[in-house]
Order: sequence, then structure tokens, then C-alpha cells
Amino acid sequence: MATLCRPSVSVPEHVITMEETLELARTHHADNPQLPLALRLIENTGVRTRHIVQPIEETLKHPGFEQRNKLYESEAKARVPAVIREALDDAELLTSDIDVIIYVSCTGFMMPSLTAWLINEMDFSSTTRQLPIAQLGCAAGGAAINRAHDFCSAYPDANALIVACEFCSLCYQPTDLGVGSLLSNGLFGDGIAAAVVRGVGGRGVQLERNGSYLIPKTEDWISYDVRDTGFHFLLDKRVPTTMEPLAPALQDLAGTHGWNASDLDFYIIHAGGPRILDDLSKFLNVEPHAFRFSRSTLTDYGNIASAVVLDALRRLFDDGGPEHGARGLMAGFGPGITAEMTVGRWSEGS
Repeated sequence: MATLCRPSVSVPEHVITMEETLELARTHHADNPQLPLALRLIENTGVRTRHIVQPIEETLKHPGFEQRNKLYESEAKARVPAVIREALDDAELLTSDIDVIIYVSCTGFMMPSLTAWLINEMDFSSTTRQLPIAQLGCAAGGAAINRAHDFCSAYPDANALIVACEFCSLCYQPTDLGVGSLLSNGLFGDGIAAAVVRGVGGRGVQLERNGSYLIPKTEDWISYDVRDTGFHFLLDKRVPTTMEPLAPALQDLAGTHGWNASDLDFYIIHAGGPRILDDLSKFLNVEPHAFRFSRSTLTDYGNIASAVVLDALRRLFDDGGPEHGARGLMAGFGPGITAEMTVGRWSEGS
């Protein structure tokens, strides 16, 4: 049975605090009539620190979409390999053992995908399959786990490598002054994560069932408006209410598996913001403490998009992990509005 091993996570060295974020908002948007509301929303995120690939002085500049995308490519090539090596070491595998690389990112664009460069640079086999996923946003971390599970179910002896690379700071748009944009400026951070799904062996979450759910007629609630200046993030004010329709989808997935989503041993949830976790606690009837790893990611790194789920899972590992056989639920949420969900058991390996 496929096992999701310990993720490796890295964040850039440049740090911006909540206090600095609020002061920058006051300085750069002093005349914006919606500034008081934006400041309250940012303060309520619970984000204390975020990591970004450039010093804040450079982040606030906009040299153009071309230069930003070049920076995305160079930073990905400089930072991703080390994260992959650690993930492979944790899974006790070599690059030659990997059969597919699933690469997820929504903050830059490359063609061919970074997967092609990784195969050449890190000596993966030339027969390694490539599966880049670019348009699922924050849900892509969950989708990557699910596609790795599907692959290992089809090829039981195979191993999959998941890589999530998100440089959200490269999507900063100084001319976007709506409340949603101002909030995102204080919520999103940069991060890279990688994890191996082993077809046989390994310590971690044995993946048993996965599923997807899309809330009808919500495709414009989270989106990119692609312009000459790059990706402009659009966020509808109704997004924080989405846990009420998504909680039943989580219950249905667990129920199909014979489990009760309200009575599991661990939960790894995409922390898009504090209300996501608060509402899911309410609608699943789960104690808030159950989402402590997701909340810690939000507090320390902000919303690092597709990498959130993998970082929250890494925190579960580093906490010692639950008991062998413990039942758990993982879920990523993103544009669509889409949920990518997985249930599985903790395995200490053989």
C-alpha cells in the first residue's frame, strides 16, 4: 500500500513580520478608504512571520512579468534540489528509485516544466514520468498526494516524488487596491516542499482512499486575472464561507471508507486562513486542537499555497507522529472552489 513519507520543507531567508506588514500597508495605502478593514483582516489572520525570496524592498518593486518569471525560474532551480534530496533521504530512496515526479506550482510558469530540468540535473532516470500541475492553486498540494496515490495504485511497486514550489511574493501587484488584494499581501508567503510516496515500505501515512469535490458555480471566487503585469489574484469575500459546503464532502469521503470524519486521530488541512480552520472545526464537530499543525504553518509561514498541506504533515512527523494504525484525513482547498481529500492510516513501516 502506498505510503506518504516525511515531507521536507524549506522557506527563504528573508522574513517579514506581521508588524512590518501592517506598517507597510499604512505607508503605501494611506489614502485607501478600505485600509482600516484590510488592517483588521490582516491582523486576524494569525500570521506572525512570512518568508520571501527577496528583501522586502525588492519585493515591493515591479520590474515586469518577464523579469519576475525569470526570477521564479532561477530561484526554483537554486532551492528545489536540496529539498528533494532531503525528502529522498527521509524516504530512504535514490533518484533512480523514482518513477514519476509530480510538480505543483501556481506562482510562476516554465515550459518545459521544472521536472525536465530536475531529471537532467539530479540524474533521475530518463524514463521518469512527469506530471506538472499549474492551475489548482492551494488545492494542488492535496491533488499531488492524490495523483501520487493513484499512480502507485496503478503501479504497486512504483515510487512517486511530489514537489511544491510557491513564490507567492512574486505575484505582488502594487496597483491592486481591493480588500482581497490587500489581505493577500499580508497572508501569503513563499515555501518549497517535497515528499515521496513509496509504493512499498516507508514510514508515514498509508494512503487508502482519495476524492475531489467542486462547489458548483464558484469558479470565479478564487482566480488569476492574467495581464501584461502578470498574475493578479482575485479573492471573493465569500471564500471564507466555503467550509460549510465542503465539510459534508469530507464526511462523505470518510463515510464511503467506513469512517466518521468527526472521529479521526489526525487532521492535515490546508490553512488558507484562520476562519477556514475555525469553521471546519465547527462543521466537522472536531476540537480546534486537531488542526494545530495546520495552524502552526499559518502562524510561522503564512499561506504558502500548495506547500501548506505538506508542511503541516511535516510538523506531524516532527511531533513524533500518532500511534501505528491511527486514522487520519488530509485535505487541500483552492480555486474551483475545489477540495482534494485523502484518508489513510499512520504506519511505522516494516
